[in-house]
Amino acid sequence: MNKLYNKYEKEILGILARYPAEGKRSAVMPLLFLAQRETGYVPTEALSNIAEITGISETDVASIMGFYTLFHAEPAGRYRIQICTDLPCALRGSESYLEQICEKLGVKEGETTADGLFTVEAVKCLAACHRAPMFQLQGDGEIKYYEDQNVEITMQIVEEIRHKVAAEQEA
Repeated sequence: MNKLYNKYEKEILGILARYPAEGKRSAVMPLLFLAQRETGYVPTEALSNIAEITGISETDVASIMGFYTLFHAEPAGRYRIQICTDLPCALRGSESYLEQICEKLGVKEGETTADGLFTVEAVKCLAACHRAPMFQLQGDGEIKYYEDQNVEITMQIVEEIRHKVAAEQEA
């Protein structure tokens, strides 16, 4: 029984309709996003579901998922602060920036803040080398990019998000 298909049949059929019948494997990325949408990560069971839907191996689905920083195999905070630490960004101070952000949030790289809101991750190449330090913020079904960052600006963004979440919880 394919739980992903049963839960999202209409959406999956819409995704598959975008591709020719012999090109169902092209639907892997949209299906991974669909599987990740509710929980913020792709449950292991979803890999076999996507493999079945697209007609490729579970290993192939897992390798596609593992290649992109947009997909996650493990639960984390509601928001993921993904800081590029690739060589060009490192030359512009991203490693120090990552350390300082972790220190301000009271976590180590890969950990989640005590309030469960933020997980800080080091990633490779977010395609903004000339504007490092930079990060992408994933959460609530969105991805936003923040370039030319410093610790103070980033912490302002974090506090704005915390205030927004607090307001949601009060409402």
